[in-house]
Amino acid sequence: MLKKVLVIKLGTAVITDGEGRIDQSVIKNIAAQIAILGKTYNIVLVSSGAVGSGKSFFKKYKGTLTERKAAAAVGNPMLIQLYHQYFSAHGITVAQALCERHHFSNRKQFLQLKETFGEFWQNDILPVVNENDLVSNIELKFSDNDELATLIAIGFDADTLILCTSAGGLMDAEKNIIPTVQKIDAAILGYVTKTKSSLGLGGMLSKLTSTRLAASLGISVIICGLSGKDTLISALQGKSGTTFTAQASNLKARQKWLASGSITIGGVYIDKGAEKALHARKSLLTVGIKKVKGSFVAGEVIQLIDEEETIVGVAKAKLSGTEISKQIAHKNIIAAHADDIVIF
Repeated sequence: MLKKVLVIKLGTAVITDGEGRIDQSVIKNIAAQIAILGKTYNIVLVSSGAVGSGKSFFKKYKGTLTERKAAAAVGNPMLIQLYHQYFSAHGITVAQALCERHHFSNRKQFLQLKETFGEFWQNDILPVVNENDLVSNIELKFSDNDELATLIAIGFDADTLILCTSAGGLMDAEKNIIPTVQKIDAAILGYVTKTKSSLGLGGMLSKLTSTRLAASLGISVIICGLSGKDTLISALQGKSGTTFTAQASNLKARQKWLASGSITIGGVYIDKGAEKALHARKSLLTVGIKKVKGSFVAGEVIQLIDEEETIVGVAKAKLSGTEISKQIAHKNIIAAHADDIVIF
């Protein structure tokens, strides 16, 4: 029987102290829990903390993009060494996997990535994933590890995605953790503040954006903390954190790949008529597009954004953003074929 896939994302704030130093007791605890969970799941561990670990080695560090890239290059080997130390105590070998956006947007590269991870699991090797910050040409704030973990969960058809945070879960107005959320709507978003830790890039809003996408594609998402001995295990049992219920999804593998490339810098705003047509599995015509967001070329995966500025789906663009802008209001020009569209 094939194991289900579990993706676990560790935020900077939950594995480091206030100065960015890795808390080794936390890593030791995580290793012990994953050793148990690995008997049931094929696991991907997405770990932040590289920038926080490396920044103390730079004089007058101010957090510029160049400094963050350099700090990540110093911190990544330090981080992976600690994971190797504590996981090897449980007989688990770790592999470092530094990913970039094109690994998901290019179908051939994505399939190669997926095949490599399969090889890891067949040999009981745990992939520890981070973004390849050193060579990324997109500012880090546009691709935090919440997004990366979500792309992996969707693309690898994960059963569950766990996002570990210092908040311990989604809190209501009285600061009590909400145990279960069936759907992320305006009421749920109303609980969110836009604050984030001083070390991490994301926040609860980022996590809910990623959660909404993953849950809409059939993945159960848990936001939980790491304070305690068996928090990951108890969260999977519904005893801690917030569990976001997976929605029914019958997407094919290629459609899930399209969705896994959906966190991009390009998109189009569509009107209500176009949104209705897309739900009826029709192609996207330029007449239904109100305006273009960002810059993209033909063949790239783009976001579909409704009039309330909610991402309602993704599509593989048949035309570039420039061409679509020129063709808006023309009735019969296809911007994306029906087979290349995924509606959430």
